[in-house]
Amino acid sequence: MQASIAIKDDPAVQYLLRIGDTALVLAQRLGEWTGHAPVLEEDIALTNIALDLVGQARAVLTHAGALEGQGYDEDQLAFLRDERDFRNVTLVELPRGDFAVTVLRNAMVATFLKLLWQRLQQSTDAELAAIAGKAIKEARYHQQHSADWVVRLGQGTDESHRRMAAAIEHLWRYAAELFAADAVDEQAARSGLGPSWAELKAPWEAEMGVILAEAGLEIPQASPFLSTGKRGVHSEHMGYILAEMQHLQRAFPGGVW
Repeated sequence: MQASIAIKDDPAVQYLLRIGDTALVLAQRLGEWTGHAPVLEEDIALTNIALDLVGQARAVLTHAGALEGQGYDEDQLAFLRDERDFRNVTLVELPRGDFAVTVLRNAMVATFLKLLWQRLQQSTDAELAAIAGKAIKEARYHQQHSADWVVRLGQGTDESHRRMAAAIEHLWRYAAELFAADAVDEQAARSGLGPSWAELKAPWEAEMGVILAEAGLEIPQASPFLSTGKRGVHSEHMGYILAEMQHLQRAFPGGVW
């Protein structure tokens, strides 16, 4: 069994891991829809979105490995870290749920990533700015695609509206973690690496408000609940994701196609 690797606690590396891990874990969740989506076209669309997110994760994790300085590549960072060393937000590790949960989560995350990639195009880190320049195009499509579904289901049948309302009630409280400021965010903002994620809260709420209003869905009351995935304290679901994602490389170290 391949041993785990340990990552230096550098704020810039942690900032990048938050982005790369969030994209990677959401891609893993979306991959569960392959062969199971309600219609063939959507089956392919969700797979394509997952592949885009894997591409973003690869680019960011490769750069994080270079900055970290121990020579770890994207595969080692994805397959050989323990759960507590992953820095994705908790929202993306939650079970896929029904199709309403999936499209709402995609809309929430895509809206956030679009706003983040927009700001990262001005990063003082030239490599990260270049990654953002490519990823922003994908994020715009992901947001539009998922928002269309949120509106379609929200305005659809009584059953589809009920499921969308249940999805919002389930997922909305996890959005607070996206904008929870801490020392990692503050250092990134000071250095020009990227914005504090808290700065994205107002535009995110504005864009999500437009989508939900068109869908005829109400935003739940604010909750004091705050998830902690960005700090490496995950839900009970994360271990199952990693067990599936990391099994091959852990069991057969260095295995290649």
